[in-house]
Amino acid sequence: MAPIPAVGDVLPPYRVAAVEPDKIRIMALVLRDPNPIHYDVEAVRAAGMGDREVNQGGVTMAYVVNMLAAWTGSRAAVRSIECRFSANVFAGDAVDVGGAVRAVREVAGERLVDCEVWADRGDGVRAIHGTATVALPFT
Repeated sequence: MAPIPAVGDVLPPYRVAAVEPDKIRIMALVLRDPNPIHYDVEAVRAAGMGDREVNQGGVTMAYVVNMLAAWTGSRAAVRSIECRFSANVFAGDAVDVGGAVRAVREVAGERLVDCEVWADRGDGVRAIHGTATVALPFT
């Protein structure tokens, strides 16, 4: 088990090397998302958003959950997550996910760690910013 985190500790980074357009299209089908910006480049152009499919915001947020799960060892450790979506992520973009510890507390027998979390496109634009709380076991 890793040492008890301290306020200011940086979470281990998580990187998506390139968002794959096929995965964006598959998620549009799975989510029954009818918005054509996820699968039709002409619709993306018509919306004035460039020429690459737009990743679903929820999928980009899932990268944050993946980072938290990798750090804690389990998705079940994630107690809450709140994010603000501030920029689109497009097919082909790299996504760098990170976080930092803001508080460590004990509540009802659990060690809860409150974190600031974010996901940045490879060009440095912040796509998501928010907070999350995870539970870590006592050692």
